[in-house]
Amino acid sequence: MSSNALLAALLVASATATAQTPAPPSGSPAPAQENAAPSTPEGADSTEERIRQEVDKRVEAAKQEMREEIRAQLATQSLATDWQEEWVEEKRKLEIFTLDGYYRLRPNLYHQFSLGKPLESRLFPSPRPTEKTQSFADMRLRLEPTFNISEEVRVKLQVDALDNVILGSSPLSGADQDFYLFDIFNDGQVSPRSAINSLKDSVMVREAYGEVSTPVGLLRFGRMTAHWGLGVLRNDGNCLECDYGDVVDRVMFVTEPFDGFYVTPMFEFNDEGIYTYPNGEQSQPVDISSADDSHSWVLAVARRDTPQQVRAKLDNNQGVLNYGLHFSWRTQRYSPAVDTEGTVQPGLFVPRGATLYIPDVWLRYEERNFRVELELAAYLGQINGLARTAAEVSDASFNHTLDVLSFGGAAVGEYRLLNGQLNLQMELGFASGDRAPGFGAYPGTQGTGENGSTEPGDVEGPQFKCGTGGCRDNAIRNFRFNRAYRVDNILWRELVGTVTDAFYVKPTIRYTLTQGFDLFGSAIYSQSIYAESTPSFTDRMLGLETNVGARYETEDGFVARVDWSVLFPLAGLNEADVNSRVDLATAHAIRGTLGIRF
Repeated sequence: MSSNALLAALLVASATATAQTPAPPSGSPAPAQENAAPSTPEGADSTEERIRQEVDKRVEAAKQEMREEIRAQLATQSLATDWQEEWVEEKRKLEIFTLDGYYRLRPNLYHQFSLGKPLESRLFPSPRPTEKTQSFADMRLRLEPTFNISEEVRVKLQVDALDNVILGSSPLSGADQDFYLFDIFNDGQVSPRSAINSLKDSVMVREAYGEVSTPVGLLRFGRMTAHWGLGVLRNDGNCLECDYGDVVDRVMFVTEPFDGFYVTPMFEFNDEGIYTYPNGEQSQPVDISSADDSHSWVLAVARRDTPQQVRAKLDNNQGVLNYGLHFSWRTQRYSPAVDTEGTVQPGLFVPRGATLYIPDVWLRYEERNFRVELELAAYLGQINGLARTAAEVSDASFNHTLDVLSFGGAAVGEYRLLNGQLNLQMELGFASGDRAPGFGAYPGTQGTGENGSTEPGDVEGPQFKCGTGGCRDNAIRNFRFNRAYRVDNILWRELVGTVTDAFYVKPTIRYTLTQGFDLFGSAIYSQSIYAESTPSFTDRMLGLETNVGARYETEDGFVARVDWSVLFPLAGLNEADVNSRVDLATAHAIRGTLGIRF
């Protein structure tokens, strides 16, 4: 029964009880004066009073019950409202579309990157023999949208717009030459278009893959970036100052059989060879042959904490030990044949018979005040057949087998002082090499020797030497760091291209002046493993580079950075011909970065 009905019933009972109270007999005497005795019987008044008290008690109890019921109803409504709001808030957490990324603008000034060497032997392009300084600015907009189909299914992309486009590099005068006779009249820019006014399009898609969360793990499939450990071998290049980065086509599945222990099998499509559009460019393309495909089977096993777990352990003065093994097995039976100019010849293949085994070990141990991290990787395998053109298949000088044996790695030690404000760091890096002339950072470059092999004084070229009489050097031993793994700003980053056939030592100091504002400095000493690999062919010491700078970052995503680097070149960078050697000039680089993260 509701409170209102109960109250009505009590009021009716009260009225009934009053009506049933005995009345005085007819004709009875009038009531006496103040001290006179009542004319009604004493028992009647007592009974009426008890009835009224009982009715009042019941009415008050009914009111109290009604108030409690109303409060209960209000509480229930409030609870329902809170639950509804919480449910709505929970539903709002799943945003259909999210967007991350950054925009950056980088002014650069290079001085004497020629090192004072003759024009024909310079390691860095310079248009005029007398020009010493080069200045320019470039930009990039990187967008990383995510489409959340549900809490378990999503599609992710990474898109670069105006990627490393030099400001002023796509003028209107270049696209509309009939209107602009002289460049001095140019008033604006147009979007870069590949093969028209630029080497790259204005928009490029780096990543596009699907991701599905299942009860037993995470499935990813499509084109995505790849990273492992320090980034010596696989590096995604996702830092604000990065230029390179690995993008792979793969299918992968990440499972966690034990807490913090991850097992990730992967299949990668490295090179599908020749393909065609059988019914026009809008039709589905078809891979012509599976014989020229290069695929990798990959397995990564790692013990790894999440960033939140790492912070929690460090805050509790606990050590954090993470480690893992990344192993790839890659094969290729044939390669598409090319002509003498490097153009692919449809329907023609050359035997390759190549197999590579690529192990990579990573370890990291960290406590509140220090960190030690290292990565060691290797390439092991064989290549049976060196021919690239169809004519070379029948040439005995290309019918040889190459052994692949290269290894390298890096180790970083870090110590933190003054509650983390002062950071001292030491980095050591090593990349194996051999006595073949040239660094081998770009082995596709043709040397001056037989079959494109290198000779003393060559800066780049293949790191093996085979001819009609056989192979004088049938091994590839030089290990190459990932180009996105940056060690310095001049020698390896710009002049050589990546660390190879060398070792380096890099101490670094960083001081946080105030929150978000850091000052830093480092020195990098680099030396070749073999003197024969350097331009000098006789000296191993390559250079000493210093780098100082400052970095400022705000909580809302604005980043500003400036670096001043100086390379003091050493004898290994001089000329192979003693009579042509010069006093090497000091190279300088000033780099700035203005960026916005979102």
